[in-house]
Amino acid sequence: MKKIQKLVGEEEKLRMPIAQGLPWTTDEPKCLIKPPVKKNTIPIDLKLHSDIRAVERARFAHQVAEKGRLIKQYKMERERQQKLEEEEEIKRLRKELIPKAQLMPYFDRPFVPRRSEKQPTVPREPKFRIP
Repeated sequence: MKKIQKLVGEEEKLRMPIAQGLPWTTDEPKCLIKPPVKKNTIPIDLKLHSDIRAVERARFAHQVAEKGRLIKQYKMERERQQKLEEEEEIKRLRKELIPKAQLMPYFDRPFVPRRSEKQPTVPREPKFRIP
């Protein structure tokens, strides 16, 4: 019984924390050496991927706009050329529409139609029933 009580008493002592003070010293306190002063950090220029992409996208958008402008200019030029060609065609057709005298047919030899040399078509019965 005494052993058990002794063990329980030791366990209780271990459970209770005891504050332990620092040992008394007669030495003078040490002066800590200050660490060397670091140089100020110099910031570097950051090149973000989004900034690079924005520049490339602006360049691409400029190319697309230039291409669209050239296509529009080409279409306008083609329409202008087509309009000029149509006007010239109309002028030419109007000149051709001016009535001109036609040659008189020859009445001294009469027209005699000739018989065709082709064989006549053989009629066939239509096939309405589909087997």
